[in-house]
Amino acid sequence: MKYENILVKNNRGIITLTINREKALNALNKSVFDELEHFFAKDAPRKKTLKGIVITGAGEKAFVAGADIKEFLSFKEDDAMEVSRRGQMIFNLIENFPKPVIAAVNGFALGGGCELAMACHMRIASERARFGQPEVNLGIIPGYGGTQRLPQLIGRGRAMEYLLTGDMINAADAYRMGLANHVVPHGEEVKKAKEIITKIATKAPIAVAVTIDCVDAAYNGVVDGMDYEARSFGEVSHSDDFKEGAAAFIERRKAEFKGR
Repeated sequence: MKYENILVKNNRGIITLTINREKALNALNKSVFDELEHFFAKDAPRKKTLKGIVITGAGEKAFVAGADIKEFLSFKEDDAMEVSRRGQMIFNLIENFPKPVIAAVNGFALGGGCELAMACHMRIASERARFGQPEVNLGIIPGYGGTQRLPQLIGRGRAMEYLLTGDMINAADAYRMGLANHVVPHGEEVKKAKEIITKIATKAPIAVAVTIDCVDAAYNGVVDGMDYEARSFGEVSHSDDFKEGAAAFIERRKAEFKGR
């Protein structure tokens, strides 16, 4: 697929994926979702040297300032339900991706933009970042996981307040509440995200992927999290990476993981 709404740049195994609709404040539309789905379902999994992915928005104002509301105006109930389910599915691809995916939030992350950021494994916020789910102002609700992920990240009571008032969350408050992992000077968010991915890339790839899987399994609520962890622990204990990691620890040397 030829991408027209996202830019994909690979630098030594770290991909920066930029939502590239600056004039529309990088609003999500069907074309953006099509390209995100293709990238995370088909392109990214084939990249064997991939260390991780940073998602950001083009320009200085917005990460993603929401969905393209014009597309919603002609929806019937079934159309809206299908769009919501498809958006949830695509964001689940991001959430369940076996390599770290970090949102570098350089401005407004509102509505679908906030939901995209929350689907990532971590969020690095520029000091100018603003998060929010303002859908109630339009007479609608979040449709891409916002009512589910925001309570997981900041707690039920706080999430209920922001979901029902539509108020924005500034970068400092996002960090204080656990929505943002770090707050950095504007323009440094992608660099910080890459630093974290570079550090994670020195760890055992299988252990990283299985850790992501275990955390997601517990939050999705479809399995017993403790049992799932125990089973995954058993599986990882047979990996060559574990044998190498244990040997390196005992021999006081740096481990050389092979991802198997």
